[in-house]
Amino acid sequence: ADFLTIKEHLGTLRGVKFVYMGDARYNMGNSLMVGCAKMGMNFVACAPKKYFPDAALVAECKKIAEQTGATITLEECPEKALSGADVIYTDVWVSMGEPDEAWEERIKDLTPYKVTKEVMDRAGENSVFMHCLPAFHDLKTKIGKEISEKFGIDEMEVTDEVFESEQSIVFDEAENRMHTI
Repeated sequence: ADFLTIKEHLGTLRGVKFVYMGDARYNMGNSLMVGCAKMGMNFVACAPKKYFPDAALVAECKKIAEQTGATITLEECPEKALSGADVIYTDVWVSMGEPDEAWEERIKDLTPYKVTKEVMDRAGENSVFMHCLPAFHDLKTKIGKEISEKFGIDEMEVTDEVFESEQSIVFDEAENRMHTI
């Protein structure tokens, strides 16, 4: 569904530069990296090194990429990762039920990788923003309010300004997920 949404908005998948901002070690980062490799896209995991995907999976994706023309890049520097990006993608930094210590550590480590207007501007006016949802971008939810009370932040992985912007295609993405599920 995510790749369908990209194709709907950009007209193609092959050669699209896809930047995943944040914790790329788990299900979303991993499956998007595999998908990008198979679709001939240029995947960039932008995160601190300790949040990079597993080296064995990266190697497997690079083998796939050799056949499809894709590239797989791991980058700690957002400025380098964002240059020429077509898609900026992020996910929540912490899963529900994880202890407060995990939240504190991830918020500290990943705040420089928050998707902000400056991030989108650096990528370019034609880039799109995606998120698999739910997103912590405001205080309109119970969890958003709890996060704010515990950690003193009003937004986490994406700002409300980006989430509600013209570049955001999260609701088209969610609609396509409903149909493909």
